[in-house]
Amino acid sequence: MQRQRTHDRIGQIELDQAQKDSESTYNGYGGTDFMKFRPCIDIHNGKVKQIVGGSLTDVQDQASENFVSEQDASFYAELYKKAGIKGGHVILLNGHDSPYYESTKEQAILALHTYPGGLQIGGGVNPENAGEYLSAGASHVIVTSYVFKDGRISWENLNKMKETVGKEKLVLDLSCRRKDGKYYIVTDRWQKFTDVTMTLDIMKELGSYCDEFLVHAVDVEGKASGIEEELVRLLGSWGKIPVTYAGGVGDFEDLARLKKLGKNMLNVTIGSALDLFGGTMSYEKVKEFCRE
Repeated sequence: MQRQRTHDRIGQIELDQAQKDSESTYNGYGGTDFMKFRPCIDIHNGKVKQIVGGSLTDVQDQASENFVSEQDASFYAELYKKAGIKGGHVILLNGHDSPYYESTKEQAILALHTYPGGLQIGGGVNPENAGEYLSAGASHVIVTSYVFKDGRISWENLNKMKETVGKEKLVLDLSCRRKDGKYYIVTDRWQKFTDVTMTLDIMKELGSYCDEFLVHAVDVEGKASGIEEELVRLLGSWGKIPVTYAGGVGDFEDLARLKKLGKNMLNVTIGSALDLFGGTMSYEKVKEFCRE
């Protein structure tokens, strides 16, 4: 009990200092002084999990796991619903040809039914299945692999996706990995590099087609060992449409650094570090820091 009280006190000190460190930042697109917390429900092999992003492979549906929940996806959807937190994302981490795909999809649909209008969904989304997810309650669909085909942007597919669901319901996932000093957008559950590098020009080109960007810093995803600072600076200099950053946040110092380096332009997803998923960062204190 004494250890828990000490841990809670340290967490509160971290939170207070982090808020002081980021008080001077300004959110250009949202008109709010605070970044928004965008929670996640990652589903792999039919279970809610937290994984190390770079470890995911379609070979026997393997991944290095940080956390496997005993709760189903509706538990987390209900939690976010009660807190009034919108914009979280449900991600299917199995491919269409996986034997686990249907059970993973079933969990995803369950989450959408639990919190209609409150969650986005991604993972194998295309014009053929997007309507099903929107009808099930998704506020937005998140797309990567359908748009980035054969290593480059398919403008034909991007236009088709936009025409199918509308700009206001489309999120483009620009998750990326570092190679040769640059950040390259990756597809197929982060396993395949495209030829497209993350730049302000690319964000400008793609920003007119979607409502938001989601960006996982895949090299640090699931490690809770610090954010990709160079990437955060780049994303924070955009400021035209909402951008959610995910990857590497391990404590409130990381959260304050993200807020400062990102010029308070970025929303944030925290996975493995959150106490909901076996980590040490208090869900309640994260909500307090990222005031809606």
